[in-house]
Amino acid sequence: GDEVLVQVIKEGIGTKGPTLSTYISIPGRYLVLMPGLQRLGVSRKIEDEDVRRRLRRSLRDITPPEGLGFIVRTAGVDRSSDDLHRDMNYLLRLWKTLVRRLEKVQGPGVIYEESDMITRTIRDIYTADIESIWIDEPEALERARDFMDVVLPNHVERIKHYEGREPIFHQYRIEEEISRIQSRRVPLPAGGSLVIDQTEALVAIDVNSGNFRNSDSDAEKNAYQVNMAAAAEIARQIRLRDLGGVIVNDFIDMRDERHRRNVERKLRDCLERDRARTKVLRISPFGLIEMTRQRIRPSLRRSVYEDCPCCRGTSLVKTAESVAIEVVRLLLNSVHREGVSKISVEVNERVATYLNNRKR
Repeated sequence: GDEVLVQVIKEGIGTKGPTLSTYISIPGRYLVLMPGLQRLGVSRKIEDEDVRRRLRRSLRDITPPEGLGFIVRTAGVDRSSDDLHRDMNYLLRLWKTLVRRLEKVQGPGVIYEESDMITRTIRDIYTADIESIWIDEPEALERARDFMDVVLPNHVERIKHYEGREPIFHQYRIEEEISRIQSRRVPLPAGGSLVIDQTEALVAIDVNSGNFRNSDSDAEKNAYQVNMAAAAEIARQIRLRDLGGVIVNDFIDMRDERHRRNVERKLRDCLERDRARTKVLRISPFGLIEMTRQRIRPSLRRSVYEDCPCCRGTSLVKTAESVAIEVVRLLLNSVHREGVSKISVEVNERVATYLNNRKR
């Protein structure tokens, strides 16, 4: 009979239900508000001990209210106390709104929903390096400007209205990029390719050298160069496709221990940009690098595609011959029933052709 405040921390995927937690966390731009934590902390991704101490000091200086916990995000590393203070005030206003809703809502109900995609993108990904954000819808433009006015008032002018006649996705060739990240095969810039297969248990990524050959080098160097390019592209594709869970990368075999370590290091370095938590193991004797990546929502592929109703997701359908034989068995079964005077069979064109030609 108790009322419990919970947060969905992972969406339901396939037959698995969503994961809930009573540890509530509400992210801002530089800070995360954790009402139940009651202490001040720093993101585990920030490993430098001096930086961690400095950030804790900055957090204490802005005097957060008693009873509420705050954690500094990686985006808050180089921010001033004023920036942190502004973000804290934004989160406190949000928390007061939630508490008011809590008092009104009876029984199961939604207290707070994550902001829309544009606001989330500005909050989590926008940095001062980005020169402009183009938005083609007036209402979305206003929401983005209002949010930017709260978190980074000096950058409001960088949000611009796209008024071109050609649709914004075609103008910047984004449609091409979207279709490319749905493809199973990904070409590498200098030659070679990746093949990405998602299964229920894991994601398998295979590195192929294809027609890549460096004229003055041997097979070992060829493999090393393709693997180094593949490591960077794998990290990018994992982020773009939002792949999660266990990921097995099958690199081209290399004998040189130094080359193997460099490929491992390259993959780890390229994954540092990733906001999802990742753990990468060392390269195995079979040339595989196993890794895990935090899964929060279904991958892009699961969001865009559904299983084919004919093959049920196996990507295979029965041959015309095997279906025709099944049809004949069904006919034999039906003919023996009493009172049957006529049987109509409706089948695919290829099956009908086979039946008429081979089983007449």
